[in-house]
Amino acid sequence: MNLDDLISEYAGIEERLADPSVHADQSLARKLGKRYAELRPIVETHRELSSTEDDLAAARELAGEDAAFAAEAEDLAKRREELEERLRRLLVPRDPNDAKDVILEVKAGEGGEESALFAGDLLRMYLRYAERVGWKTEVLDSHPSDLGGYKDVTVAVKAKGAQEEGVWTRLKFEGGVHRVQRVPATESQGRIHTSAVGVLVTPEAEDVDVQVDPNDLRIDVYRSSGPGGQSVNTTDSAVRITHLPTGVVVSCQNEKSQLQNKEQALRILRSRLLAMAQEEADAAASAERKSQVRTVDRSERVRTYNYPENRISDHRVGYKAYNLDQVLDGDLQNVTQALVDAEMERRLAEAQKS
Repeated sequence: MNLDDLISEYAGIEERLADPSVHADQSLARKLGKRYAELRPIVETHRELSSTEDDLAAARELAGEDAAFAAEAEDLAKRREELEERLRRLLVPRDPNDAKDVILEVKAGEGGEESALFAGDLLRMYLRYAERVGWKTEVLDSHPSDLGGYKDVTVAVKAKGAQEEGVWTRLKFEGGVHRVQRVPATESQGRIHTSAVGVLVTPEAEDVDVQVDPNDLRIDVYRSSGPGGQSVNTTDSAVRITHLPTGVVVSCQNEKSQLQNKEQALRILRSRLLAMAQEEADAAASAERKSQVRTVDRSERVRTYNYPENRISDHRVGYKAYNLDQVLDGDLQNVTQALVDAEMERRLAEAQKS
């Protein structure tokens, strides 16, 4: 779509959102609100650019009579260049999932109990980061380890209301293997160990994205378990769902109600099926998705967390900083921004080639 089409779409959505009947359908209203927020910076930048161009033309016309207008014209010319560059970046084709919420899974890997403990640290980092940027989080399923970490944990991360930037825009870069170097709590000799945790991020699918036929599901129920495998529930409330056509298996045991666990498992299932459908439709996306977590092995890392040096390194873009303690407390913005900027440069280069 060209700029005029986007401006026309924005005006149409604005008109629809002013209609009270639209808000009777919360799903539709939320979808329109997200798109409206996505288009708003484009429209506002275009409006400011048009206004700046008018002011610049007037200042240049008056510059021959008053030197003060010559200086103003110079400032306006610089501002016009800035706005043109901003608009150019805003018009670069986006990832179609950028406005979506996500399902984030953290899985302990190589490193035993230490890996499970670090999985708990990463979970806390993501929860704190979500709190900082105003996102809502919900733990859908978790399997704690004996020492207080997590064998695996699944969290839904959602934007609150309409925001210009969706959750996927930032968290999609977290997929992959995260390596930690530190002295484990279980180490008595004070030696530094290296272990790994896998993170998988998928855009959360809505009902309109993925239709799941109930006849394609095998649903099993069982008693939920805690650390060490002990039963923590006297009823069969935990749910395991197998999608027979694809073989995808998901399970949930966090809720006390079997029905609630089933609903949570279906959310995770839909998101995984959406990711699989996108992989089949786009070979490039498939390669990227599969690269997130091929094996939770120390050599397959996207990021390293070095405790002795208080250093965090992202190996994909060469990012390095010595504020690991702050990052683990949720100050993840600079890390994600480096990855967002790298993707933007790649998309700009692709747009110029085409």
